[in-house]
Amino acid sequence: MKRFYAIALAVIAAGCSRPPEGAMLGYGEAEYVYLASQESGVVAELFVREGDAVDAGAPVFRLQGQRIDLPLQGATAQRAALAQAVEAARAQSVLARSNYQRTNGLFQDGFVARARLDADRAALDAASAQLEQARRQWAASNAEIGLWRQRRSDLAGAAPTAGTIERIYRRPGEVVAAGQPIAALLTPENRRVRFFAPEAEIAHLPPGARVALSCDGCANGLMGTVSFVAREPQFTPPVIYSVGQREKLVYLIEARPDDPSAIRPGLPVDVRLAQ
Repeated sequence: MKRFYAIALAVIAAGCSRPPEGAMLGYGEAEYVYLASQESGVVAELFVREGDAVDAGAPVFRLQGQRIDLPLQGATAQRAALAQAVEAARAQSVLARSNYQRTNGLFQDGFVARARLDADRAALDAASAQLEQARRQWAASNAEIGLWRQRRSDLAGAAPTAGTIERIYRRPGEVVAAGQPIAALLTPENRRVRFFAPEAEIAHLPPGARVALSCDGCANGLMGTVSFVAREPQFTPPVIYSVGQREKLVYLIEARPDDPSAIRPGLPVDVRLAQ
C-alpha cells in the first residue's frame, strides 16, 4: 500500500502525468488480510495457490503438529489417571460418611465415646478435602487439555471471508514464527481507488459523492462512491505562498468502486466527477 502511494506521489510531483481533460489522477489500492498462525512451527501443507478464489472457511495452510501432539497426549494420560483418583476419593468419602453416621448414632445411644466420634468426623473431613482436591486437579487437567487442543487447531488456517489468494509467503518445509504471514487474502470490500483532487474540486467531492472511473483495459461505465477525503493537502508549500502555489495543492481522496473486482491494485485510474 505504501509503495503504491509513494509511486503515485512521485508521478504527480514530477509533473510527468498529463491526465485527460477534467480527469484526476489515481490508482487502485487494496488492504490485504494476512493469514497467519498463532503458533510457530513448520509449514506442513498449503491448500491454495496464488490467484485462487476461496470461500469463507476454506482451508489455506496447516503447520506440523508434533510439538503440540506430545504434550497433548501427556495431558490426556494424566487426566485418565486423575479420573481414577477422583473415583477412589469419592469412594473413600462415601465410606467415611457412612462410618461417621453410624458412629454418631452409636454415640447418641451412649455406646461409643466422644473420641471415636471425633476421629470418624476427622476422617470424613479429610476424605471430603481429598475428594475436592482430586476434582480440582481433574478440572485443571481438562482445562490444560482444552488449551492444547485449541493450540492444535490454531495450527490450521482458514480464509475468514471469501476472496482471492494474492501472495504466498511461506512454503511447505519452511519455519514460521507465531503471527508471521503465510498468505495474503484480498477481499472485494478491501479494494478502493485513491486519487488526488486539486483544492478547487474538494467542495464537489464530499463523502458519498459519485465519481466515474476509467482505466486501461477496464470496462466502460465504472462508477464509485467517495468514502474518504484527507483533511490536509499532500504537497505543502511554504507557509507564505502565492495564488499560483495554492493551485498546486492536491488532496488525497478514496472512493469505493461499485464493482471492486474491476480495478486491480496499483492500476492507474482516471477519476471524474459523475455527470
